[in-house]
Amino acid sequence: MNIIIVGAGEIGRHLASCLAQEAHRISLIEADKALAEELEAILDAKVIHGDGASVSDLADADVGECDLFLAMSSSNTTNTMAASMAKAMGVSKVVSRVHPSLQREEWLFDFRGHFGIDHIFSSERLAAIELAKFVRNPDSLVVEELARGRIELQQVRVGGSSKAVGKTLRDLDAPEGVRVALISRADKSYVPTASSTIEEDDLVSIFGEPRKLRGFASELQGKRKSSEKLKVVIFGGNEYGFSLAQMLESIDCTVRVFERDPQICMGLAGRLTNATIINGDATVVAELEEEQIGDADFFISTSTDDEDNVMSCLQAHTLGVKNCLTIIHRADYAAAISASGHHFGIRAAISPREATRREIQRFITTAAYTILKKFETVDLVELRVGKGSIAAGHMVKEIQWPPGVVLVGKLRGLHAEVPGPDEVLLGGDHLYAMVSKEAKKAFLKLLEA
Repeated sequence: MNIIIVGAGEIGRHLASCLAQEAHRISLIEADKALAEELEAILDAKVIHGDGASVSDLADADVGECDLFLAMSSSNTTNTMAASMAKAMGVSKVVSRVHPSLQREEWLFDFRGHFGIDHIFSSERLAAIELAKFVRNPDSLVVEELARGRIELQQVRVGGSSKAVGKTLRDLDAPEGVRVALISRADKSYVPTASSTIEEDDLVSIFGEPRKLRGFASELQGKRKSSEKLKVVIFGGNEYGFSLAQMLESIDCTVRVFERDPQICMGLAGRLTNATIINGDATVVAELEEEQIGDADFFISTSTDDEDNVMSCLQAHTLGVKNCLTIIHRADYAAAISASGHHFGIRAAISPREATRREIQRFITTAAYTILKKFETVDLVELRVGKGSIAAGHMVKEIQWPPGVVLVGKLRGLHAEVPGPDEVLLGGDHLYAMVSKEAKKAFLKLLEA
């Protein structure tokens, strides 16, 4: 693919390096002249010293031949302007990195629709999502977000004591708006129907609003509901820590945030409603002991300093915390710590650069749809309903969906939900579905204009 990347900071440089190794044709636009010259010598890419929001510089990067445009600078203005211009100049897929504060406002304003951008994300929020997965459902094998975080995929193992064992999906007492979309049994995976039966040790993929899924996942696993809240300690009140704390406030857990800067502490206290803000240094053992963090279920380091993150986790583990998670900015270091960190108490290390690369990877395709996740014989896909398609203007129950398809989400403007049988699909809606490989061609035919 021909890919243009605007911005060669930590994120842009990592993407350019990884994608160039995959034999894509990369053009990189960087405003800093010295950095552009440095990268030209080490990257297998066309490096342009210029402005990503300049028509002439975009033309110099061959925007007319671009298949995927990635605006990855640290500036919201540059990224949204550059992505919007690229879209207007004919690029089919444009993706923009934004500050997490802008992404949090997506429910108030449709930035994607206004600027013509196919996808926006923040690397800070992606990293926070990866960390939150371990807390929100530590026993799930897979947790993924869809539709701007309003719909979630969880994959759970059915326990022998679960009341769901032996029941068909028709008889399963699932919450409204929750879908069982994939069952894996004895190394075979399939999209179930209403008559499919849940059996012990099945691996079940469920979709729905995150609050509803947590209780349903516990029921499938055969677990009793616990009245005790998880105790989480976060080191760092920056955007990583704030985004993580905000996500965890929505589930049953107590959150304490350590932050050294008193001004940041004041800001956090005004923005977080159920978290305790501690003006202190989590790298100091005495302060950790004073706050009795050894009783915590999770200690999560999100500061900007990798060394501080690792050392604070080691100290927390020594004090008795069983689950320590950390952000490590260098992707290779994060992989090494994730592989061997359990020996010294670190359960996982998350790299924002690598989280961004995985996010972008799903757009590396020339197909009309995007594969969000691959399973053995089934794909989780996202695509738009074509305005002149067979499905547009009809209720879900009126459409003859091919066997092997389950709709798990619909995004219309700012509103996301798991579509019910009476929902009317409109042209421009984003649909999320589990689709077997055999059903994909017929499924796409229903939705393409």
